[in-house]
Amino acid sequence: MSELTLEGSNLTYVVIAAVIALVALGFAGALVKAVLSTGTGTKNMQEIAGAVQEGASAYLFRQFKTLAIFVVIAVVLLFLLPVHDLDGSETAVKIGRSLFFIVGAGFSAFIGGAGMALATRANLRVAAAAREDGGREKAMQIAFRTGGVVGFLTVGLGLFGAAVVVLVYKGDAPTVLEGFGFGAALLAMFMRVGGGIFTKAADVGADLVGKVEQNIPEDDPRNAATIADNVGDNVGDCAGMAADLFESYAVTLVAALILGKATFGADGLVFPLIVPTIGVLTAIIGVFITRLRPSDRNGLVAINRAFYLSAAISAVLVAIAALLYLPKEWPADWLQRLGSTDLPVGPQWVAIIAVVIGIVLAAAIQALTGYFTETEKRPVQDIGKSSLTGPATVVLAGISVGLESAVYSALVIGAGVFGAYLLGGGSVLLSLFAVALAGTGLLTTVGVIVAMDTFGPISDNAQGIAEMSGDIDERGARTLTELDAVGNTTKAITKGIAIATAVLAATALFGSYTSSLTTSLADAGETNIGAYVSDLLNVANPRNLVGLLLGAAVVFLFSGLAINAVSRSAGAVVFEVRRQFREFPGIMDRTQRPEYGKVVDICTRDAQRELITPGLLAVLAPVAVGFGLGAGALASYLAGAIGAGTLMAVFLANSGGAWDNAKKLVEDGSYGGKGSPSHAATVIGDTVGDPFKDTAGPAINPLIKVMNLVSLLIAPAVVMWSVGDDANTGLRVGIAVVAVLIIAAAVVVSKRRPIAMADGDDQGKAPSDQDDDDLEPVKA
Repeated sequence: MSELTLEGSNLTYVVIAAVIALVALGFAGALVKAVLSTGTGTKNMQEIAGAVQEGASAYLFRQFKTLAIFVVIAVVLLFLLPVHDLDGSETAVKIGRSLFFIVGAGFSAFIGGAGMALATRANLRVAAAAREDGGREKAMQIAFRTGGVVGFLTVGLGLFGAAVVVLVYKGDAPTVLEGFGFGAALLAMFMRVGGGIFTKAADVGADLVGKVEQNIPEDDPRNAATIADNVGDNVGDCAGMAADLFESYAVTLVAALILGKATFGADGLVFPLIVPTIGVLTAIIGVFITRLRPSDRNGLVAINRAFYLSAAISAVLVAIAALLYLPKEWPADWLQRLGSTDLPVGPQWVAIIAVVIGIVLAAAIQALTGYFTETEKRPVQDIGKSSLTGPATVVLAGISVGLESAVYSALVIGAGVFGAYLLGGGSVLLSLFAVALAGTGLLTTVGVIVAMDTFGPISDNAQGIAEMSGDIDERGARTLTELDAVGNTTKAITKGIAIATAVLAATALFGSYTSSLTTSLADAGETNIGAYVSDLLNVANPRNLVGLLLGAAVVFLFSGLAINAVSRSAGAVVFEVRRQFREFPGIMDRTQRPEYGKVVDICTRDAQRELITPGLLAVLAPVAVGFGLGAGALASYLAGAIGAGTLMAVFLANSGGAWDNAKKLVEDGSYGGKGSPSHAATVIGDTVGDPFKDTAGPAINPLIKVMNLVSLLIAPAVVMWSVGDDANTGLRVGIAVVAVLIIAAAVVVSKRRPIAMADGDDQGKAPSDQDDDDLEPVKA
């Protein structure tokens, strides 16, 4: 193969992309300074915020120590896995892939950690701003601009990393970027699962004992779990989700660059970088034009206005870039690569329409998710009304909302994927590249999307700090309650958009996987490659049908493990909080202070322990299927995981978001208000939804991409040991057996962990059936 080079204007465009990425990082620094220059409120507020900062930092430090082991193992395995279709040295590319795995993981960790560090300082400032004249507008601005910092870090580091790889490795950049995307996705998945377990264990435990049993407000300082709950908002929703959205950005770029090189050559490596470069510019515009007007009904109106305006600007600028950069007609060498001459439109319009499809998809998901989770819309209103008949109907109503919303979201995402696919005409390669370009189009809005997501936990924390300190008047409390409800919706929206990016990236990576199979079969000496690949991808083959079922089953098992982990840890929190109320009677009249650190320790311990099993499942299940059942079964496995994962993720996220806002609706005075039976019913619904929307649901997004990247990385080895002179059935089956045994052992160990209970004969009894003296504190 002739070496692919970057020359002239192409080289200039990549350098410009790297420079604009650095500009985004500069804007992030400027916003940090602006946020930290605002007021910090009362001494009580500062002490509470300090405790949250300390707990969040301690948790994240322990988590990174745990994850370092996985990073080291992955680096070694990446170097050992074979590579093919190279322009340069195999050893150099392997080293580069392993090195940029570390870079991707490091960027993901940095964005999560930096976002959390700033969020734990901004929450105090949002609470303080709500106390001032004009506090509604100022508090909204501080919260959103803090999110903007994380958004700029995401687009800046993602684009900079990809641009550097393209500049250094040129034609081999797609292979090296596999490591970059895998590092980002793996770290994000662990951070999403671990942070999600921490935050929802604390939240569920705090609600069940504080609101339901003791009938005290959500963030009452007498509840020992309140500090852990606020810490959890940061390690789960800030650190975890920030890392998650960064890996969505990185992996989608990786898929676009892999297919771009195969489709357009050097131009295909450059244009997917031009699109997110435009996204950086529109992110800057979107963040700075997000201002709450006095006439706006709530903060979501201002956020939606900025989002749709920045999306429209992106579409116009991308269209101009495509018309200026890409040729109007198909060059002969491009048609040769594509294997088709009957294409419906030229390169310019393929790019323009595909990118616009991605932008429209983001807007459609935003509107659809908002409908199912906003307090003013019919679904949440209906859930709130169902609270009049008890918690069972609240749970049923929330599940039905989630199931229904998943169908419509899947139809919208499917329409986007298929619309992009049709642009390829008779060329499968061009169709897949169009899908990848749709993903990059969606990425043009990711800076604003990340800001929207981080806005949610900051608003939630600000309300908690204000309520715990008691230093807030009624007007300020209303402001923070409104921002918190808006934050619930924005978090649900960003989760919907994140799963849309996962589907687009996974579809594109699936195309990369089949391309990798073709190249690997040629290297193995297979002559009739077309027929072989066609047979491999035949779902009617029972082996492949088993792979399809296993892919869907892994999504269910992963979700079950995550939700069960929250249930176990929340049980431990419940017993600890009950113990403190019982042993320290002065807590209720505020003459004794709860031991907040005990609950933080429980959540930290359980989160670190419980994240390992889902992580091993995500990495090793594709290994077991690929080496055990073959490359075709692995392709079907990915299809099953994408289908089931899309529906499951949307169902879990939207059910949880709707339950949470139904609780807010009742707390604002509807259907009896706070302290009523309806309130207790919606609290139960919210606690069911907590692990749905903040642990299992969002973790499916990186799960899908981790499994796709693992499959892409192992595909050459699977083919090499299955076909030709290097076939080694014993080694292949041995690897599969080891992977299955490790997964089985991890699941068994996880299932054998006890549910938090009192000791002795009182196990299984409700609190009202037990004598206080017989209740034992949870054992650390």
